[in-house]
Formats: sequence, structure tokens, C-alpha cells
Amino acid sequence: MYKLTPKENLMRMFDRELPEYLPRYDFWGWGAGLPMQTGKKSADGYPVDEFGIEYTTTAESMGGMMPVPGRVLLEDITKWRDVIKTPDTSDWDWEKLAKEALKDKDWEHNPVVLHNSGYFMTLMNMMGVANGLCAMVEEPEEVYALFDYLNQYYIEREKGLLQYFHGDIYELADDTAAHACPFISTQTYQELVKPFAKREADLALDAGLKIGMHDCGKAESFIPDWLDMGVQIWEPAQTCNDLLEVKRTYGRDLIIAGGWDNQGYVSYQDTPDEVLREAVIRYIDELAPNGGFCFMCLPMGNPGEEIFERKSKLVQEIYEEYGKPWYKNHGY
Repeated sequence: MYKLTPKENLMRMFDRELPEYLPRYDFWGWGAGLPMQTGKKSADGYPVDEFGIEYTTTAESMGGMMPVPGRVLLEDITKWRDVIKTPDTSDWDWEKLAKEALKDKDWEHNPVVLHNSGYFMTLMNMMGVANGLCAMVEEPEEVYALFDYLNQYYIEREKGLLQYFHGDIYELADDTAAHACPFISTQTYQELVKPFAKREADLALDAGLKIGMHDCGKAESFIPDWLDMGVQIWEPAQTCNDLLEVKRTYGRDLIIAGGWDNQGYVSYQDTPDEVLREAVIRYIDELAPNGGFCFMCLPMGNPGEEIFERKSKLVQEIYEEYGKPWYKNHGY
């Protein structure tokens, strides 16, 4: 029925063209990269990342990892040189790492999205949000120095990803906003975060990859800086942002991958199926016109529960029947 593979269809959008069919952004299936955890665990059994941050999760968070409450790795930003040590990547077996990451992915037909670790959120995970934000205000030079140190590690890691992982999109990831407003000003972002994210973006662009951005919350104020770095796709683009205005302002220059109300009533497990169906159709009708949109819609809940599986199947059916052929059925 369709001539283009999912990869070809998505890449058409990066050329600012209409896709053959409405793409479904497969966050889990397309993502590839290095595991956050090192295989090590704390004395209490929590997974530990390469910096020593302890993480935990719940079934309802759908795999999302957060620092263990009350565990702070870095108390004083001026002491970061004594606490934070990045790994030596020189002896990593990149071929083995890539083979493991790509073993279940059809990377010839589906895009491969490579992920980075970010700067703002890494600082928050190291220090806690309150201490991290205070550090950015009170000791910006030390924060800049720490980010520069992290960037050197991220760049070395990125080189391995670019060489071995068959990537199509290099996705920058930094949750710089809460639901109601950004955590930091655009000036702080430009001074402390953007320079290092741009170094990574430039390296990926030179290697021929496209640039994406993962940023939750009300992050629309950062879009001009993202575009300046070469970003062309944003996920999850949550509904606390004025997404229709974003589409009007940036058109096909910025692909919205998401835009689904994953925190509202329509995503609850007890939402009636017909209400969910109507909401998914309305969601598609609002964001699909003129392109620049990837469907990414999931109900919330525990993936191991039957109701989650049933509602996910319903969403998939709506996408296949109504969403995927939307452009053909609407005269595009």
C-alpha cells in the first residue's frame, strides 16, 4: 500500500516535504545508545550510572529512571572536581556495544535515533533540583566548567556512536522545563547549556545525521536556540506548550513528534474507550495539517497490566485506520 519505508518516510519530513503517510514516532523501537547503568549497584541494590548517581523506577513510570530520593551525589558545585569522574572510553568494545544495541532493530528500514545524556538534567540528577538551580545562579563559572568536562566525555562517546551505530538522528535530551514554565531563562540556557549541546549537534551534522531534541515540559521558549543548533524534530512536545502556535510559527522547520496529552484525562486507564477514540482523532486532525507532525500517542499506566495493553492496541488501531492514511484521505 505504501512505497516508502518508515525511515524514508521520516527523512522526507526532514527535507520539509509532506510524508507519504503519517509517521508514527517509535520512541522505544527506534532509540539506540549506551545503557545508562554500568551494571553496578549501590549497597541498597539501586542501579548506578557512570557518574555514581543511584536510580530507581516504578512499573507505572514505563521504564523512566529517576534519582533515588534523598541521595545526593554532589553537595557543593565548587567540589565537583573531587567527586565527578567520567569514564575512559578508549578501551570500549564499540562493535560489541553496537551489535547489542541494534540486535532487535531493522535499521535498514527503520530510523535509528541515538541518544545523549544532556547537561541540565545531569546536574539536577547529581545535585538535586534545588541545589542544582542555585548552583547555576550562584556559581555559573563552576557549572560551565563541569559542563565542559562532561562535554569532553560526551563527545568521545558520540564519536563511537556515530561510527558504529548506524544512526540517522542524533537526539539531544535535556528536560529544561516543568509543566508550567521553564526551569531556567533563555539567557541561562544560551550561556550554560547551548554551547555544549551545539558541539554535539555540530559533530552529528558533520557526520550526516539529523538533529532531534527531547525536552519535556513547557520548553517552547527554547525553540529558536534549538533551530540555531540544527534541531528539526522535537519530542514529546507536551500539550502545556501552544503547539498550534508552534506549527504556525515554524511550519515544517520543526517536526512535532508527540503533542499528545499524556497527563490529562484522555490518558487515564479509566477513560472510556469512545472518549479516547474521539481524543486521538481530534489530536491527529489538529496537528497533521501541512505536515511537520509524527504521531506519538500512548495511554499511561503499567505496561504489564491488561488494561494498558488493551488501550495501547486501541490506539494502534486508530492510527492504522485513521491516522496513517490521513494525508491521502484529506486531499494532500
